Formats: sequence, structure tokens, C-alpha cells
Amino acid sequence: MGPLDLSLSQSFLFFSRRSYPPSSTQPPLLCLLGKQVTVPASTLAFNEQRQGGEAVGWKVQESVTEKVEKFTESISFDKVLYKQDIMGSKAHATMLAHQGLITDGDRDIILREDVHMNIEAALTDLIGDPSKKLHTARSRNDQVATDFRLWCRDAIDTILVKIKHLQTALLHLALNNQALILPGYTHLQRAQPVLLPHVLLTYVEQLERDAGRYVYCRERLNFCPLGACALAGTGLPIDRFMTATALGFTQPMRNSIDAVSDRDFVLEFLYANSNTAIHLSRLGEEWVLWASEEFGFMTPSDSVSTGSSIMPQKKNPDPMELVRGKSARVIGDLVTVLTLCKGLPLAYNRDFQEDKEPMFDSTKTIMGMVDVAAEFAHNVTFNQDRIKKILFVLGSQGMPFRSSHDVVGKLVGVCVSRGCELQNLSLEEMKKLSPVFEEDVFGFLGVGNSVNKFSSYGSTGSNCVAEQLGYWVNKLKITTT
Repeated sequence: MGPLDLSLSQSFLFFSRRSYPPSSTQPPLLCLLGKQVTVPASTLAFNEQRQGGEAVGWKVQESVTEKVEKFTESISFDKVLYKQDIMGSKAHATMLAHQGLITDGDRDIILREDVHMNIEAALTDLIGDPSKKLHTARSRNDQVATDFRLWCRDAIDTILVKIKHLQTALLHLALNNQALILPGYTHLQRAQPVLLPHVLLTYVEQLERDAGRYVYCRERLNFCPLGACALAGTGLPIDRFMTATALGFTQPMRNSIDAVSDRDFVLEFLYANSNTAIHLSRLGEEWVLWASEEFGFMTPSDSVSTGSSIMPQKKNPDPMELVRGKSARVIGDLVTVLTLCKGLPLAYNRDFQEDKEPMFDSTKTIMGMVDVAAEFAHNVTFNQDRIKKILFVLGSQGMPFRSSHDVVGKLVGVCVSRGCELQNLSLEEMKKLSPVFEEDVFGFLGVGNSVNKFSSYGSTGSNCVAEQLGYWVNKLKITTT
């Protein structure tokens, strides 16, 4: 058989060469997995595609209704995959020619044209019969699965760049406010003084873990389904390793059924998006609070905030409110596909058509969230006059922690009643509450002294935070002046 004959022999369902001619009114005879079966002629029409005078194809006579067509169509969102489909089709055509399944001339004609949307139909209009050979040893099932993995891989690469940009923005904000101390909170109650860079680097660390999840997801999805065909592979002498290498995959997927039915890579990508969205939502909540009158720690510039139509005194951090809000749809997209995949039998099911839109939506949303968070970080200032000095750390003088905690509580109570700070009390007044106090206690009082006393690895002490800043400056390759 020649190349064109081979492209037809891969099909499970095709006309027997002993079947009735097109003009016959007798039911056509089909060959189904090597068995002859009869199908009512009223349901089929003979599709004459002749090669050497023999009829080799058939098609369903009646078209689906307009409502069914509208309900089942996917080209309105599958078109997002067009670049990846072009890549896959060109790699496939090159492999077919290398294996002698199509001619080099047909390959060259196909490679000169871009494949888009209703791919083979559009390509046929442009180049004719060679385009029909492109479907040799390829089903829509493995074709779309390959396109989708390529798209996810490209999207992850873009997200990783954006995450690094946000990390860099947060790091610059930290470097520009290295000595700024603000209250640290537990239970949304003021707890201990911490350095602002220490807080900002918390989000840098979270984003780094997010990036790691994307990298791991990319590694796990980077296996090629192409050549798995509908589900069972093909009897043609294709080279799946060649196409996998050409498309930058690690290797072909080992199991053809798994290749067309696996959507773990979609779920893992959506989870990575959801985890990132949760971190960004927490950042959004923090900054919305900080920008409020009640906190007053932060002032966003006019370029990243909005006013009120009836309250001119207001300045709203809308971008970060929406970062917080849009996390809901990202998480919802994950839940959608989790529910979609529940209970599906092997191998391919049309349900899988519904995995594209949640993924496209989730990815577009997370990219926007990362971008706007970085933009916001570039356009805020901190209000040092409004950031209160709240707490100090009592150095160890041999007193048990619980006892010192009780003493400090009493000292704070005295300060609250007098409207003063701890360092404003005299040594004599302190000694009335505990004899452990000596003259050196004043070296521990005050927020600045308190922060400087932290020394454990990863703590908010000035030296510790300076080490953390240095680590991220080197890791993110930031040039400081």
C-alpha cells in the first residue's frame, strides 16, 4: 500500500472492499475490528474517496441539529490551542515522512502552511490532498491531549516569569524600608514588633513554594500523548520518540489508554494556581487592612487606587480587593475539574471537552492577579508616623518565662494607665514589680532595641533579616545601589 492507503488502514471502522457499490440500495457491509457487520443503509451515505477506483470511506448521512451542534461545539475555546496544534502537526508530519508514511513533498507542503481551528478542513482548502494524510496515525483524542499539554507547559513558563517579577517587586519594597518596624499580629491582635522586610519576605517565600509547585507540575506533564491515537495506538510504523523529542517532551507516555484519558496534569496545574491564589488573597487582605484608616500603615498611589462617587475622602485599594476576590474563581475552576473527572470510565470521554475553559480561565486569572499585585507593590508608601511601637522583649535575667510574662503585663498596665511607654518608667518603679530589673534593662526597652534582640535563625532580628534579604538579592539576581 502507498502512503494514502496506510492513512486509511489505521481506522477501526471502514468499508469492506467487498461492500455494495454506492448505487446499491442494499445495506452496506462494514468491517469492524475484523468482523463483518451490516448497517442500515438509511443511516449511512457512501462517501466516495477513490484511490485506484476503490471506495474507501463512509459518513453519517444526517447532520446533527443546530441545537446539538451549538451545545457540543468546542472550537470557540479550542482555538486558544492553535499555536500548539501547529507545533504538534508539524512534528507529526515530519515524523510521518521520516517513517515513509507520507512523501517528503507532502511533508514540505504541510510544513509551509499554518494549521488553525478546523485544522485539516482549513488546510485542505489551502493545499489539497496532502493535508488529508496529516491524520495518519493520529486521532483527535491524542492530538488535543498533546496540544493541551503543550499549552499548559507554555503557560507555566509564563507564570514562573510573572512570579519572579512579583517577588522582585516585594524585595525592592523590603530593601527600601529595611529599618521600618511595625506590629506583628496573632489573632489579628498586636503581638510583637517585627521588621517590615521580614513580613514582606514571608510572601516571597510563599511565592517560591508556588513556583516550585509549577516546576514540579511542568516536569510531570511533560510526556507526550501523540501517537496514542483514539486509545489503543496504531499498527503503523510510527516513531513516537521522534515526535516527543521534536516537541520538547521528556518521552512518550508509556500507556496509550492513559495518554488520552489522563487529566492529572490539569488538576495539578489548577491546584498550583489555587494555592498561588490563596497566597495572593492573603497578601491582598493584609494590604487592604493596612491601607484602611483603622490601620493606616500603607498609602497606595492614585495610579493603583480608586475614589468614591459620593465620598471624596476615600481612597480604595480596589486592585488588591479584586486579587482577594478573584481567588474564589480560581479555586472554583479547580473544583469544577475535580468534579468533572470523578467517576469517568476509561478511556476518552466527551466530558473532557469541559476541562479547557476552567483551565484557560484559571490561568488567565492567576496571571492577572500576579501582575496587579506586582504593580501595586511598585506604587505604595508606608506611613512611619502611623505605625505604632507596641511591644518589647524582656531579656532573660534568670526569671522563668511565665513569671516574666506576668511582670511585663503589670508594667504594660502601668503604662496604659499613665499614657506612657515602658522606657518612660523609672528603674525604681520597675523594681517595685520585680527585683530582677537592673540599669541595663533600658537596653532592652523600646521597639528598636526589642527587634535587635531577636537572634534565632529566620527571626525578625535586624541581622537575621539582613541575611534573608541578602539571600533573596542573590537568588533573584537583583542589582542594588
